[in-house]
Parts: sequence; structure tokens; C-alpha cells
Amino acid sequence: MIKLLADSTCDLSDDILEKYEIGIAPLIITIDNKSYQDRVDIQPDEFYGMLEALPEFPTTAMPSPATFLTLMEEAVASGHDEILCICMSSGTSGSYQSAVIGKEYFEEAHPDSNVKIHVVDSCSMSHGSGWLLMKSAQMREAGATFDELVAFNETYKTKVKHFLSVDDLDHLIKSGRISNTSAIIGKLLMVKPIMSMKNGRGAIVGKERGTRKVLKHYTDEFVKRVNLDVTNFIIIGYTSDLKIAENLKTKIQTETTFDGDIYLMQMGVSVGTHVGLGAISMYFVEN
Repeated sequence: MIKLLADSTCDLSDDILEKYEIGIAPLIITIDNKSYQDRVDIQPDEFYGMLEALPEFPTTAMPSPATFLTLMEEAVASGHDEILCICMSSGTSGSYQSAVIGKEYFEEAHPDSNVKIHVVDSCSMSHGSGWLLMKSAQMREAGATFDELVAFNETYKTKVKHFLSVDDLDHLIKSGRISNTSAIIGKLLMVKPIMSMKNGRGAIVGKERGTRKVLKHYTDEFVKRVNLDVTNFIIIGYTSDLKIAENLKTKIQTETTFDGDIYLMQMGVSVGTHVGLGAISMYFVEN
């Protein structure tokens, strides 16, 4: 039996996590010197409601190797003998390394075990790793073997296309995702940066004025880039404004020929700490 694991930045909705029985290692968020487990002790809406009034910028910390070890041991205890763990990009967090160390701890504690464990550096953020998890879960349900899931993830992990745009540039500055100069220019010109992933790290790939042009950018690029042989669903992410996500979904449904599923999912607290309010994202596999 194959068990899927991830860290909480995959940002998949609770119903998807439950449906596919995906184990989650939560990141730790520190707010006013108090620590919370992402989506366990604090929920996204609660966090976004307090974000603007916080006196200090929240900080995040990766799950410990012991947390991943516990998830692996629980998976084996429940009858699983193959474990695929998909983590956020090693270029932006230590979660991947924690999972690798957790695997090493498991192997040291169980030297005679035949359990297979593979940890994927997704090269992705937020629903980018979430997309790989959902696809892996669908493939598992369709009868894919463990080796086939590993091969798929290692082949396509750099092909998961990310688009992310934000309203609050200050959070990207404080988290080191954008330069202070770029942010000041963006504010003066009312420009929204559009970010994607390059070499496992966030990079600005475009700039648009206003939400309407951002959504047009997403839709146009989707039509140009999408690999329809692999992309049977899209994930649209948002932090505080569901309406924007709904508008993007409608735009894709009415202005493209894509007929797969489109999921709207809220970004979790750990990701929201870095992107702030009003963020909108989109994920699919590109050619």
C-alpha cells in the first residue's frame, strides 16, 4: 500500500487531504512570540483576519525530522509499505531536508525493514507541490505502482507552472521574495508583479496593472503553455479574496477550451505569511 505525505505548504483543502488520506507535517508559525501549527492550531481565515493588525511580521519554521519520522512510522503501523513524501522546494525551505533526515532516522531505527520511502523535492511552492500530490493520488487510485509515481514526480516536478500575484508587496519584501526597489516602483505605478518558480526559487516573470490584466495574463499564458496530456485539473489558489479566484475560474471556463476540473483552494497560513492579503495563484503542467 502506498502512503502519501507532505508538508503543510501543499495547501490542499481538508476534503482532498481526507479523501486521499494524505499525511501532513505542519510548518510552525510564530505570531507575537506564540507558536502555531499551520492549519492545526490556526486556520487561514483566522490568520488573514488578524494579519494587517499584527505589530510584528510573523515567521515560519520547517517541520522537524522527528515530525516526518512519526508520520512515516504511523504509515507503516497502518499497513503501508511504500511511502512517497512530496515537499516544498528546497530552494525556499528546509522541509525537504527535514523529510530526508526523517527517512534516515526511520532506516536507522528499522534496519531490516522492507519499506520503500522516497522524498521528492518538488521545486514548487504552495499548490505547486499540492498539484503533484493530487495527481499522484489520482494515479495511485488508478493503479499506478510506487515506482511509476516516483518516476512521474521526478519527471514533471519542474514542469508544474506557477503564477502568483499579490496586492501587498510589503510581505514579499520582508520575506525576501522581492527587492525593496522593485516594490516601491510597483506601488508608484500600481503594478502587480507576477511571480513563478525558476530553479526552485520565486522569480518575477511579468508585471501587470490591475487585477483584470493579471487574470488575462494567467489565461493567455495557460493557453500557450498547458500540457493537456498531463493537465487534467487546475488549482487556483487565493489568500483572502475568493471572488478573484472565482473570476479566474470563470475566465478559464469561458475563454479557453479546457474542460478538466478547476479547484479553488485557499493558501495556508505559512504561505500567506509571505504573500499577504489579496494573493491569487494558478497551477498546471506546462509543455
